[in-house]
Amino acid sequence: MRGLRALVAAMLICLATAGCGEPDPFPDDSTMARIRERGVLTVGTKFDQPMFGYKDPVSGRITGFDAEIARLIAKDLTGSERNIRFVETVSRERENFITQGLVDLVVATYSITPARARLVSFTDPYYYAGQDLLVRAGDMTINQVSDLKGKTVCTAKGSTSVERLRSTVPEADLEIVDAYSICVPALVSGRVDAISTDDTILLGLLAQHPDTLRMLGKPFGREPYGIGIRKQDAAFRDYLNGLIARWLRDGQWDRAFMATIGVTGTTSASSRPANR
Repeated sequence: MRGLRALVAAMLICLATAGCGEPDPFPDDSTMARIRERGVLTVGTKFDQPMFGYKDPVSGRITGFDAEIARLIAKDLTGSERNIRFVETVSRERENFITQGLVDLVVATYSITPARARLVSFTDPYYYAGQDLLVRAGDMTINQVSDLKGKTVCTAKGSTSVERLRSTVPEADLEIVDAYSICVPALVSGRVDAISTDDTILLGLLAQHPDTLRMLGKPFGREPYGIGIRKQDAAFRDYLNGLIARWLRDGQWDRAFMATIGVTGTTSASSRPANR
C-alpha cells in the first residue's frame, strides 16, 4: 500500500511539471530548465504598490497585476502558481537584483528604457502606463503638469518619472525617495504638493485615500512595462515573450487585469499591448 501511494505521488509530480515520459522542452543549460528543476520561481517585485505589487499586512500574500503575471510564469514553468518566491525589489535595486542573480526575473512596474537595457534584458511590453499626478483633494492650484512650477513633487529614486519631471517642469522641486509609500503621508500632511509616477501606481495609492487625494487624469508620458532578466539571456526572453503573446490571445492577460487594476473601474484600452 505504501509503495502504491509513492507511485501515485510520483505520477502527480510528473503530470504537474513536464509530463511523465515526455522530454523536457528546454535545453539543460537554460534558465527555464534550472527553474523547473529547482521547482520554484524567484521573482523581484514591489511590496508597497496596491494594484501591482502589494504585501497584505494581515495575510502576507503578494497581490496585484505584476504578482499575477509572475504567478502565470510560475505555473507554466513549475506546474503551479504556488511555486513562487517573491523578493521585495524597490525601483533603484531592480538592475542589481537581476545582475547579482538574487532573482530569476523582475516584474515591478519596470519601464523599458535604453539606459536600463544596457544593464539587463527586457521582454516585449506586457503593460502600458501613463505618468500622472496625485494631489490633495482640496488643492485646486494644481490641475495640469505645468502647475508644478515652484511646487514640491515626490517621486521614487531610480524611476523614469524623475527624468520626465526634470525635463517637463524643471522649475519644480523634487523630493526623491526610496518608495512611493513614503510620498503618501508627505502629501497628506502638506509637506509635498504632489506625487508623480505612473497612473496605475497612483490609482493604487488613491484607492487607500479616496476622500483625501485626487488624481488629475491627465497623463503626460507613456511607459511600457517589461519583465527584466539577465543580459543576453535570449532563450529566456523569447520564452517569456511567447507567454505574453499567449496570455493576450487566450484571455489570461484580461483576467489578471480585471482581478487587480480593473476593480478600480479603469479599462484596459490604453494599457493592453496589441495582440501579436
